[in-house]
Amino acid sequence: MATQSEPAHIALNAHLLSLSDSYRGAGIHRYIRALLEHLPQTSPHRFTAYLGDPRAGDVGWTGVNARLAPFATVSPPARILWEQLLQPMRLLRDDVDLVHGPAYALPLVCPTQSAVTVHDLSFFLYPETFNRANRLYLRAITRWSVRRADAVIAVSEHTRQDVIRLLGVPADRVHVAPNGVDPDFRPLPEHDVQSFRERHKLPQSFILCISTIEPRKNLTTLIRAYAALGKTDHVLIIGGGRGWRYQDVFDTVDELELHDRVRFSGFIRHRDLPLWYNAAEVFVFPSIYEGFGLPPLEAMACGTPVIASNASSLPEVVGRAGVQVNPTDVDALAEAIHRVITDSGLATSMAERGLSRAGRFSWQASAERTAAVYDAVLARPAPTQSRLEEPEGGADVNR
Repeated sequence: MATQSEPAHIALNAHLLSLSDSYRGAGIHRYIRALLEHLPQTSPHRFTAYLGDPRAGDVGWTGVNARLAPFATVSPPARILWEQLLQPMRLLRDDVDLVHGPAYALPLVCPTQSAVTVHDLSFFLYPETFNRANRLYLRAITRWSVRRADAVIAVSEHTRQDVIRLLGVPADRVHVAPNGVDPDFRPLPEHDVQSFRERHKLPQSFILCISTIEPRKNLTTLIRAYAALGKTDHVLIIGGGRGWRYQDVFDTVDELELHDRVRFSGFIRHRDLPLWYNAAEVFVFPSIYEGFGLPPLEAMACGTPVIASNASSLPEVVGRAGVQVNPTDVDALAEAIHRVITDSGLATSMAERGLSRAGRFSWQASAERTAAVYDAVLARPAPTQSRLEEPEGGADVNR
């Protein structure tokens, strides 16, 4: 173990780092990857990444010791087996001082100090949008992990308040480290954007939404708002893989007879996203709940006007740079879209404000805040009593 004068050894459980070219490679994957890229440049500590995807053996991060599991952990059962049974032994063997679970989970028996990141609590607040097995596991492991952790990291203030309110974690143990935006997301040369439109046979003006197709993304409301626009030259393009319980989205397109005006691009590779944002005239994100909301931040960083829901954490991301609407109000969403696509002055102003707003978020800053949490935990002696008891003040969210 490290002394006060020595760098500590910090391990990150990176088994959810996905190298697949699918929707599983978004969101949490980008968060884990960003930490591995930026933490060693931010902190003097030693870092080890525990990995479970065999393809990860070909990926390296400067200043990170990569340790591949003895078996693939791409499937949830295999990952949980490694996290709960093998990880504690590995932590002891590697003489780790602090382990970070970057996606909800810590080992039930954790022999080191610890931190865990909570990205959102949608499985508590919107249980109907999850398959039963996923919901039950996420509820159980998250509830236990935040009670056991020496520190909880939330990706937004809204998520921090959810953790305190719903899970009863003391406020002084929950810290905010907002997500960042990759430098690839920026305004691109018009020639490159126009070539991209031509290659993909895209209209000159279109409305874009990037989202996994699942209930809480509220895509049926977006489609109804688009229909309420009436006659328009703008096509609505929804980019994203199919998550779960997505049939209502396609049924809504059928119901409103919008087959020739609403397009589904499928999953969009990360490297292509900046071109999609740059090519769109406006980006719309009507989600009813987000722990952070990367797509609107990425769109703003590309200079695209953003219309977003005013729910959950999205106001923290969008601020006054975009138009915020009630995600349940079809007419309000339709009116917002109409204003932006018909008022070039408004669109230009929003684009400028969005670029300024996006400049406030970086993965470097996120890593710095995360490292500060590590330092605060390491400065304290390891706890001598268990946190297995039910915390006081936790709300009953098993509904």
